[in-house]
Amino acid sequence: MDYRRQQISIHQFTVLLIIYIVGDAILILPSIIAAEAKKDAWIAAIFSLFIGMIIVYFIYGVSKLYPNLTIIEYNKKVMGKVIGSLISLFYLSYSFLYAAVALREVGDFLTTEILPDTPIEAIHILFALIVIMATRLGLENIARCLEILYPYVFLLFFILVISLIPQINFENVQPVLEDGFKPVARASLTFITYPFVELVIFMMFLPYINEKARIKKYFFGGALIGGLILVLFTTLTILVLGYEQTSRYMYPGYSLAKKINVGAFFSRVEVILAGIWFITIFLRITIYFYFTCLGLAQVLNLKDYRPFVYPLGMIMVVLSISISPNIVYISEMSSIWPFYDLTIGVFLPLLLVLITFIRKKSNSF
Repeated sequence: MDYRRQQISIHQFTVLLIIYIVGDAILILPSIIAAEAKKDAWIAAIFSLFIGMIIVYFIYGVSKLYPNLTIIEYNKKVMGKVIGSLISLFYLSYSFLYAAVALREVGDFLTTEILPDTPIEAIHILFALIVIMATRLGLENIARCLEILYPYVFLLFFILVISLIPQINFENVQPVLEDGFKPVARASLTFITYPFVELVIFMMFLPYINEKARIKKYFFGGALIGGLILVLFTTLTILVLGYEQTSRYMYPGYSLAKKINVGAFFSRVEVILAGIWFITIFLRITIYFYFTCLGLAQVLNLKDYRPFVYPLGMIMVVLSISISPNIVYISEMSSIWPFYDLTIGVFLPLLLVLITFIRKKSNSF
């Protein structure tokens, strides 16, 4: 199977983008933001959305320099075969590490909240098998799968928001900016990098969209919709739980869903949020893993990425177990991720842009 022949529609790309942004952030991001910004977490979320759209514009601008090349091919063209391949391997280690971390989050969540007596290894293996199956089927089939699943994500999210409206307490966000803007800025760093800077990996998929003239509009539209969902959910979490409970819980979104109680008969429906999360985290891990397998094939100039799927899948499962001794350790690593994201998603692409312009400038003389 030649990966260069695959094509997805602009609608499928938008769905992938939205679900990827929501990802695991819907479950854990409010806690990270509330720990820094406290009552002003909603302000940090809105501010981050504006900065995030600038990041999206930057990523799209980088991709336009060589619109028919993936980020891996871009690296080799601009930096040369050897250096470009080394930089590409850095990108691949990034996506593979994040796939393992996200898989570990699945295991930690299920063994903490839903299946405490189930070995985490069993959960990782079963979930990884689904990711491996999706990756082998290719980008087109992943996109078609999400076309079927995404209406349920929006429906469940709508039910969740409507059901929690009676629980809203506006005193939880007062007074506004009590500690100034500095905590908001610190919290925004995570919110900006976590969903938006990581979109740099979508430069792997832009060449395979069959309606390239409409990419800009739908790239921005998808990022905006995904960002608005996270802003709304973060704000709702603070309004209902308050910043103290939000920052204290490991999974505030799941605890938020437990608050639903409509008419004394519609309650204990936290499975709604779990259902949303399982779909979004499945796509996020699959995108990371697919990026790794496809990128490795491009680094080695192979036409088929599938020989790497099973070996890398087994390594991913082992890495997901060994990467952290417990759930507390991996949550404390959240202070490191923003700088890792900025290196991969901003500094390296900026370096590629500068070298591209220098080469074009030198060729014009």
